[in-house]
Amino acid sequence: MRASRTAFTATACALIALAFAVPAAQARAHRRHAPRTETAIATWYGPGLYGNSTACGQTLMPGTVGIASRTLPCGTLVRVSYRGRRVTVPVIDRGPYSFATWDLTSGAAAALGIDETVKITTRIVGHVRNTPTLGESPAETAASSSGGVSAD
Repeated sequence: MRASRTAFTATACALIALAFAVPAAQARAHRRHAPRTETAIATWYGPGLYGNSTACGQTLMPGTVGIASRTLPCGTLVRVSYRGRRVTVPVIDRGPYSFATWDLTSGAAAALGIDETVKITTRIVGHVRNTPTLGESPAETAASSSGGVSAD
């Protein structure tokens, strides 16, 4: 009887510890991707890479509007602001592979009036399902309503 009481106590303690560990891990993950406004360095890419696949499965074209992130999941919507202009774009690629924090597609850079390395303001605002047409401009695909891209 004493052995079963000890086993019961050990099991109960393990379940209580697990009950506190899971929400703590979820809270850490939420804080890591919680909406917050940040200012960071951004570069842009595109020419010379058109026709290639992005890490998230899209085909990069001149009008593709998106952003590359080293850590955010594909489909995460990021509101990007620069000198009074603002667009909401999906994460469609991995990178940047430089000192910068963000890498804008040439379509996103053009929408913001960016033609060099700059400081931008970003905020994670949501998530959409990752599809092969995510980030395409409406002109590129009439079948896609907005490709998860919007001007704010």
